[in-house]
Amino acid sequence: MNYRHLRSISGRGLGADYFSNELRGLHLDKTDRLWAVGDRAVKLFDPPGKVIRRWKTDFDPICITTDTQRTLYVGHTGGYTRYDDTGKLLGTFRDADRLGRVTAIGFTGQDVLLADATQRCIHRYGQDGRFLNDIGADNNTHGFLVPNGHLEFAVDAEGLIHAANPGKYRIERYSPAGKLLGHFGRFGTKKPEDFPGCCNPTNMTLTPDGRVVVTEKAPPRMKVYDAQGRILAVVTPEFFDPNCRNMDVAVDSRNQIYVADTVRLRILVFVSDEPVAQTRPAVAASPGGPRS
Repeated sequence: MNYRHLRSISGRGLGADYFSNELRGLHLDKTDRLWAVGDRAVKLFDPPGKVIRRWKTDFDPICITTDTQRTLYVGHTGGYTRYDDTGKLLGTFRDADRLGRVTAIGFTGQDVLLADATQRCIHRYGQDGRFLNDIGADNNTHGFLVPNGHLEFAVDAEGLIHAANPGKYRIERYSPAGKLLGHFGRFGTKKPEDFPGCCNPTNMTLTPDGRVVVTEKAPPRMKVYDAQGRILAVVTPEFFDPNCRNMDVAVDSRNQIYVADTVRLRILVFVSDEPVAQTRPAVAASPGGPRS
């Protein structure tokens, strides 16, 4: 499988279509609309890369996702803030005794999952806001090893959680209750399927047909694996600024992959040479999470 660079969206600049200081999080919703956060703002792009909606936030946004009702969840230190897709504020959820820096948000069943890079685990909350359990906190390192300051996960169609553990050079799979079900990956510099440096992979997501997409740093690159951890494709470092790290990644319904270049502040879109299969969605999304 080969991926080619299809186009780039945004970049470093001062206009509405650009980012001046930070590009942190990407999300493609159920209708393949591209959302991005950075510069204390939420932006919605049309396919050619023009901003069609944006609004400022009074916090530093780190990640963004949507539920099945098209409600936006924007993660930040201490919790997340919800908006409708016009930018109307719906509320903020915080858990001061537990939550640190929220770097990814997802859903399984009626529950919301929050990746906490400060506490090095994934917190699971019920729809009523009640804390249920932590995922990844009770291993032999007392949490995920995230020296990059970022913890990333995605949820598959069965409601299982796939998370990057860069300090262990692997992708891990968990039940919602926190049981480790399996993993793949190892440290190495010779084979393309291995994870080099310290520490990788930094970011990950799932394609609609269940493949695992990861990004790495030092050098920056993007890779695609099948569900069993067999390498399928590598996008090599020449597409990205060499100083990129924590490159967020998202996939649309056609398996086009969007990667955030965190230095040049642009979004690169890659397309494969493989025909798109009709598959069920890779993410099990809840109609909502804890309400403020």
